[in-house]
Amino acid sequence: MPRTKTALISGASIAGPALASWLVSSGWQVTIVERAPELRTGGQNIDVRGAGRTVARRMGVEDAIRDATTGELGTEFVRSDGSTVARFPAGTSDTTGATAELEILRGDLARLLVDAAGDGVEYVFGDSITAIDDQHDHVRVSFDHGDDRSFDLVVVADGMNSRTRRLVFGTAPTIRPLGLNTSYLTIPRTPADSDWARWFNAPGGRTMTLRPDTKGTIRATMSFLAGPGAHDGLTADEQKRLLRETFIDAGWEARRILDGLEQERDLYFEHIGQVQAPTWTSGRVALLGDAAWCASPISGMGTSLALVGAYVLAGELAAHVDHRDAFRGYERIMRPYVTQAQKLPPGAPRIANPRTRIGIAALNTAAKVGASRAFSAIGGKLFSPPADAIDLPDYAHLTRQGSDR
Repeated sequence: MPRTKTALISGASIAGPALASWLVSSGWQVTIVERAPELRTGGQNIDVRGAGRTVARRMGVEDAIRDATTGELGTEFVRSDGSTVARFPAGTSDTTGATAELEILRGDLARLLVDAAGDGVEYVFGDSITAIDDQHDHVRVSFDHGDDRSFDLVVVADGMNSRTRRLVFGTAPTIRPLGLNTSYLTIPRTPADSDWARWFNAPGGRTMTLRPDTKGTIRATMSFLAGPGAHDGLTADEQKRLLRETFIDAGWEARRILDGLEQERDLYFEHIGQVQAPTWTSGRVALLGDAAWCASPISGMGTSLALVGAYVLAGELAAHVDHRDAFRGYERIMRPYVTQAQKLPPGAPRIANPRTRIGIAALNTAAKVGASRAFSAIGGKLFSPPADAIDLPDYAHLTRQGSDR
């Protein structure tokens, strides 16, 4: 009887649990190590589009995702008094529109993917990898807290700023900064809120959004243009102070969001960037998700890339005896898809974050035109990422409960 293959995955967000689910279904023994003390169920609205939706269908979780959607009706640009500048309804397909048909909270999707794998995955929370010794027939891994362990393969799926990635790939993967800081938080919902996502621009390259969720609260973002490294290393209190100083005079719902900031214990603050990695594999170690190719939230492709990448990596491993052949197939299939995803709209993110009132007026005028009946198809395309830009293999041996109906 052949020996059961083992894999260690670093990161329990979207890509990691998705890969674990596929590997378990093809007979692997999988362990996921996660730095957080428990599964992180917070996070903002994300969407499942195109090939990502096809993978969700093949995994058998598409209906569960649909049942957990946020109910967001679409996106509207607003003025400081809250009146609507332009409105873009949710897409009527899985690829068009600023709001996808399958819009779900990141934490809810993570939970669905963990459940999809069942009891076949071992989770180690509150720990992280400190050393990776890649041998010809196994990988020896050291941890912050646990004993050393050996695995057949290690997959690094722990985000754009992955520390684990550096242990194997050094400084070859780089992060291309996009000049935008974004913070995410949850605030109380009020009777004035609706199920439309609202987008507001303030002078100085500042943007705020409010989006509905399924928890009776509102997911808020505050973004502003900033140079690379300008605000690295700030403590949580320093981040909150910076946001207060930056947005106190921004108008619209700024004071309400800042009031919510005082109570926020799960603030996420980041400088938006893209990962550029010359290779995603080395020996018996592979990169996956944002650790491999982060396209940035601006791309609208993060979730689809994570789901598709997990499916392709698992499918190639199941289709080849030698992991090296599988890794080559994984890179060959995913590279063009990632390259397309990382091609952001011209001028992004500055074009959507004007510094001047004249620039905001121009953006609002463009939004009005794009949302008009005559140009609605064009407007929809402006918000539609290349989610279907891949010839997705049909790994029939991996297809489970779903189908491509």
